Amino acid sequence: MSRSERIVGALAAIALLVAAGPAAAQSKYHLGQKATPEQIAGWDIDVRPDGAGLPAGQGSVSQGNDIYDAQCASCHGTFGESNTYLALTGVKTKLNYATTLYDYINRAMPFPHSKSLSADEVYAVTAYVLNLSDVVPADFVADRDSLPKVEMPYRDRVKPYSGLMSVDGKADVQNTACMQNCEKEVKVTASLPAGFVENLYGDIRDNFRGLATMNKLAPPVTSAPVEVAGGLELIQKHGCVVCHAVDKKIVGPAFRSVADKYRDNADARAQLIRKIRDGGSGAWGTVPMPPQTEPSDADLATVVEWLSTLPGEK
Repeated sequence: MSRSERIVGALAAIALLVAAGPAAAQSKYHLGQKATPEQIAGWDIDVRPDGAGLPAGQGSVSQGNDIYDAQCASCHGTFGESNTYLALTGVKTKLNYATTLYDYINRAMPFPHSKSLSADEVYAVTAYVLNLSDVVPADFVADRDSLPKVEMPYRDRVKPYSGLMSVDGKADVQNTACMQNCEKEVKVTASLPAGFVENLYGDIRDNFRGLATMNKLAPPVTSAPVEVAGGLELIQKHGCVVCHAVDKKIVGPAFRSVADKYRDNADARAQLIRKIRDGGSGAWGTVPMPPQTEPSDADLATVVEWLSTLPGEK
């Protein structure tokens, strides 16, 4: 079964369950359980432009500086000036509301360990990034009261396309804004790395392990040696496969390339553990790798041992 067929099948199953209703699904298919208020609260984290949804807590620009240096600078640059990832010094021209910045950081950052920051830390990083763009002063403290009051400089200039994103607008096919003086050639100026989405989200079946029918499917096929499955499981768990693959370069080098480079190095294990833990750039190009603070020392040792057993590149 192809990846697209699996996705279609999973979506069809979900549609059937939704159509039957939660009670019917539980009684007829013996699947799932009623979501508790605590479980719902874990997903209900959106923050509205007016600040609705902001949690209790606070964070200052100075506090955000320290958190940014530790969690964000390796990708976005020391002063938010990165040319590889989003330049944070330009957020003031891209956002209507400061609360949107909080919402995004809270949901998606730091990559690849999203939602690992506390509310206070998110407030602090939000304050620091706004200060980098000269939107707020250096003594600004962000909280659920002060953040919605921040006036973004381009608030009235950043507008949705009429019809395309506006609830009360006309259908976008009637908009003539792009129907005159059209470009004859399209130039691609930026794109996601090859395999980025596939490696970011992995096998869709992993999202349905609680469903009996999905559990009957065969496990994902991998080209990694069976004897190092423990290390492979850890690199998937900690998000390493977002930027690396076993046999080919994605954003970072292939794991086999790393293994080859350090194969005859007596200090390879200690050096690799330190490099993974601290992050950095330069060894494999200019694209930085964020510090990996989440894996335990034991996990890092297992991953490095797994790397050492990989066969050489063909």
